[in-house]
Amino acid sequence: MHRLPGQGMNRRQFVTGAIIAASGLLLCSPLPAWATSRSGKRFLHFYNTHTREQLQVIYVRDNAYDLAALRKVNHFLRDHRTGDIHPIDPKLLDILYAVQHAYDDSGVFEVISGYRSPQSNASLVQKSWGVAKHSLHMEGKAIDVRRSGMKTRTLREIAMELQQGGVGYYAKSDFVHLDTGRYRTW
Repeated sequence: MHRLPGQGMNRRQFVTGAIIAASGLLLCSPLPAWATSRSGKRFLHFYNTHTREQLQVIYVRDNAYDLAALRKVNHFLRDHRTGDIHPIDPKLLDILYAVQHAYDDSGVFEVISGYRSPQSNASLVQKSWGVAKHSLHMEGKAIDVRRSGMKTRTLREIAMELQQGGVGYYAKSDFVHLDTGRYRTW
């Protein structure tokens, strides 16, 4: 079942999304000097390991978030179990871009998990000790990824150097968790 944007959101999430959509020219968050693009564009390439979909997107143009591109990202990173769509924090994309820019712009982010509905998260909590009951995935502020052509250990190290948000390393499952919460590692 696919839900329309806005369904399954609390009032604060809906209002935040509406403000972003209405602003038109939301300026993107700053990146480290070495990660800034001279062209004013930021590009990401994704592959979803569950849906087998791909997305190549320029999500920043002229140093402002592209709202149409952000809607594509929201759909692409939907909960693959329920089809629920939720706004993804653009700062999460900026973290991915900075990691990409630090290593090699030619790889693809392989997405294991983007947005998770509360139902999906509760189900995962029951099955696994490593899933947070109040996960930032449920707020569109977390992603579990690996990157083609890059060891997950290297992805973790680069993300830790950024010191932006949470960085979790799951070597056995071969992915890194990134989020826009406070800086912490595990």
